[in-house]
Amino acid sequence: MNVLIYSRKEIQKIIDSGKFPENTAVISFYDPKIKRIDRAYSHVDYSDVCENVFYSELDDLDLDCLKEKGYTYDTYFPEADEIAEFIYNAYNNGMDIICQCEYGQSRSAGTAAAILEHFFKSGIWVFADYKRYPNQVVFHKIFDALEKCGKK
Repeated sequence: MNVLIYSRKEIQKIIDSGKFPENTAVISFYDPKIKRIDRAYSHVDYSDVCENVFYSELDDLDLDCLKEKGYTYDTYFPEADEIAEFIYNAYNNGMDIICQCEYGQSRSAGTAAAILEHFFKSGIWVFADYKRYPNQVVFHKIFDALEKCGKK
């Protein structure tokens, strides 16, 4: 299983080129705050290129910002368990996974790091990549959900 990280702009170029990879599942994050500013804003449309997509409308927040935004660790990112099941389904079907968020740096990087750490113990490379700033809350929530899902 390959785990790839893309920004909205990068993945849109791939979609537009007609070279979207086969046998791939996508985890796509999009920003609720942008949606409030720009009513035309929406998630990336994968409908013509991929059937296995998990969309998550999720603010990119660090642990120290959760409280001021009205969240606790438990209430932020409640779909982590569903994403873990989605990831396991892709893994069991021999699919690659694309993790995509607005800039390809935080939520998607945290997700990719969790997947790589859980299955291959190699998630550290995402944290070591200077182009990325993995969201640690997303990482921990998905990693914990994958660990729980793997014990079922």
